[in-house]
Amino acid sequence: MKILAIETELKKLNSNSDKEILKDEARAVLELQQKDILREIYFDENHCAVLILECNDKTEAEKILSELPLVKSGFIRFDIRELHPYTGFSRLFE
Repeated sequence: MKILAIETELKKLNSNSDKEILKDEARAVLELQQKDILREIYFDENHCAVLILECNDKTEAEKILSELPLVKSGFIRFDIRELHPYTGFSRLFE
């Protein structure tokens, strides 16, 4: 199942003093990508991460994302939504 996860910043990060946790986060994200769990990742116009994950369900996605260093440290959280196939085209053939 495809999952959409949108980051919300809870505490400000300092790119100088928080370098280690940012490196840890990048490593963890790369690991998820290498495991083919994280399919796509972007930053929106507010520099919040937008992720597309492939998981069994929303619960699994929540568990995976809760292990990210920035989530564990209380800097960010994710709004997580299941994505389902669009069925609107069927209206054209009724």
